[in-house]
Amino acid sequence: MRIFKLLGLLVISTAVAAVCAISPIKICFAEAESYTFFCGGSSADCREVHVSANFSLNKALLNDVCGECASYSAVNFDLEQFLAEYSAEIIFVESLSDSVNYYCSADLPYSVRLYGQEINLHICVKQCGVLAASPIIFGGY
Repeated sequence: MRIFKLLGLLVISTAVAAVCAISPIKICFAEAESYTFFCGGSSADCREVHVSANFSLNKALLNDVCGECASYSAVNFDLEQFLAEYSAEIIFVESLSDSVNYYCSADLPYSVRLYGQEINLHICVKQCGVLAASPIIFGGY
């Protein structure tokens, strides 16, 4: 009787692993140094979940992801290549004393309306690093 239970558990575990292998949870941004998931129903109740490895697995474990943010080194970041990779069009640019923010329309799943425009890619470039988020970067950077 115990053997049948163990075999049943093994079959179920194998089936779950196969489904995960066939249709893995995709993250928005590849090859990031670290990753943040924005979770919640709105910006008012947004919480940030920071991870440094296993980004897809961590996303799969969250049930209310409403945005994603990737961190990159400023040294290796090529803005034009990044924009091309996501079929992004810059809608407007905001220059601050320590950063340049690009608000874009791109081929990404999340979006918000900002100044009457639909935005789903926000890139903040600083000397110390780059953040790329969909739809926008929440919190401070």
